[in-house]
Amino acid sequence: MDTSYLQAYAPLLLFFSLVAILAGVLLSLSSLVGWRRPSRAKQQPYECGMEPTGDAREPFSVKFYLVAMVFILFDVEAIFLYPWAFVFRELQWFGFMEMVLYIAILLVGYLYLWKKGALDWHH
Repeated sequence: MDTSYLQAYAPLLLFFSLVAILAGVLLSLSSLVGWRRPSRAKQQPYECGMEPTGDAREPFSVKFYLVAMVFILFDVEAIFLYPWAFVFRELQWFGFMEMVLYIAILLVGYLYLWKKGALDWHH
C-alpha cells in the first residue's frame, strides 16, 4: 500500500481510537464510582412517570404496524426530494422525468394503501 494513502486516514484512525478509549474510560469510571442501591421502584420498567399496568407481552393491533410502515414509506421517501431539488438545474429534463416517475410510484403506493383502507382511522 502507498504510505500517502495510509497517512490520509491516520487522523480518522486516531479519532476512532480516542473515541473508543474515552468510551471505555467513562463506562469503567461510572461502574466504579456509581452508587448501587437497587430498590423495587428502580427495578420496574419506566412508563413515562406512570405506574405500569397490564402485561408487557400483550399483542398489538396489526393497524399499529401498518401505520408504522406507512410512516417509514412516506417519511424516508420524502427525504430523497431534497438532494434532487439541490441538483435540479444540472439534471434538467432527465432529472425532472426521473422525479415524476419516482413520485408516480409513490402515488401508486398511496392509492393502494387508500384502497386497502390503511388510512381509515375509524376501524
